[in-house]
Amino acid sequence: MASITKQKTGRWKVLVRRKGFPQIIKNFLDVKTARKFARDVELQMEKNEFEDYSGARGTTLREVLVKYRDEKTILKKGVKEETSTINFLIKHKIALNSLMTLKSHHIHKLMKELGATRKPGTVNKYVNIICHTWRVAKREWGINLPPQNPCDMVTMNKVNDARDRVLSKDEYDRLIEVCEVQDKAPQIQKYKSDQLRIVTDIVKFAYQTGARQGEILKLKRDDIDFNNKTCTFKDTKNEEDRTIPLADETLTLLKKHLFGANVFMSNGSRLRKWFRVACRKAKIKDFRFHDLRACFCTNALLSGMSIAEVSSISGHKDWSQLKRYTRIKPADLLVKINNVVKLRG
Repeated sequence: MASITKQKTGRWKVLVRRKGFPQIIKNFLDVKTARKFARDVELQMEKNEFEDYSGARGTTLREVLVKYRDEKTILKKGVKEETSTINFLIKHKIALNSLMTLKSHHIHKLMKELGATRKPGTVNKYVNIICHTWRVAKREWGINLPPQNPCDMVTMNKVNDARDRVLSKDEYDRLIEVCEVQDKAPQIQKYKSDQLRIVTDIVKFAYQTGARQGEILKLKRDDIDFNNKTCTFKDTKNEEDRTIPLADETLTLLKKHLFGANVFMSNGSRLRKWFRVACRKAKIKDFRFHDLRACFCTNALLSGMSIAEVSSISGHKDWSQLKRYTRIKPADLLVKINNVVKLRG
């Protein structure tokens, strides 16, 4: 049954009680609206169609983002990057909306604003965070939300982040030459505590193994088996350990680093900084440290390794993933195509 009473403030209070449903209380400015609300709620309860969204109305996007960051993001490998993304959203005005008032036009406006200074793929990441937070709030945290996620009603940006960049032999030689000079250069007072003197070996190791930056920097001396000529990357991006074979040249390189728990003592930002410096000095444009992984995959396939063999070393689960890192060009296949032609009866 629903009861409607007038408050001292002049507002009208609606109280709806029915067995098997939560108690509903809501205030209105006029009695006509209050009566309509009471009739609608009672009818929905009668048809067993009533949904109580009071929790969603009283919870802001900011509150669930904070909870998601503190409970979910902290468990992820990319915790630092995702935390930064969520902290931005928490401070943004969109976070002031309650989960009931958050609509697709708010998401669209956010995407348009972010798109002015960020790439399409980055913008999509912000929206995906909101989208997944909404789903977790509904499925795991017991917040009753409408069936339609507002993020599902916006069109995500088309992303074309495919890269076609590998080092030519000349570029690789120039890069190694510059890295060697840079590693041996006199101490620069400006960068005294930051100067990195192992860039050459890290670049060579990445080029020869196809390992990710994080895997390289986490590699410990105990993870190298010099007798069996292998090393094991622990807790990789795929959440699995991966053991790979090592070339003789790579083993010789690793034997130079016999002190300290980790083979290469550096962090990601420091390594990327000095790698960019080396690329600039070597006049190599549009090349990232992660592209060294593509260099290995491309060279491995051109050497005659099978897809399965390359995947076992690179850690890719299937060809669709490995294909993104395979940058074989037509010129690389000229000898092989001539061999095909020679096979004619």
